[in-house]
Amino acid sequence: MVEKNVSPSAPQNAPQDQTSQQQVRVRFDEREMKTAYANAFRTNGTDDEVILDLGMNFVIPPSGQDAQPEIAFKVTDRIVMNYYSAKRLAIMLGQVIRRHEEQFGTLELDPNKRRVGK
Repeated sequence: MVEKNVSPSAPQNAPQDQTSQQQVRVRFDEREMKTAYANAFRTNGTDDEVILDLGMNFVIPPSGQDAQPEIAFKVTDRIVMNYYSAKRLAIMLGQVIRRHEEQFGTLELDPNKRRVGK
């Protein structure tokens, strides 16, 4: 179990105003943690919650001469959270990606632009 002192309303690693927020010790219990890999996601939402489906995209080869290849999205995990938690997650992901790009360069989202020799 990992312990860390954080503000109860601030995301982990976020700047904290020491004068207006009380510090709280948070215990991270990772004994039942599971790890999953996802290369695809789908989002949806209600008035109260954000729904994030995670899973794997994979190519289904064409079955006939004129058939088109298909991409299947196998959903393996669903995360449901309120909009406040979703916003904190979005901020933290932005910070993690910004640090990665500062160290390793811009992440190109267009796969055609990532190909070597084009």
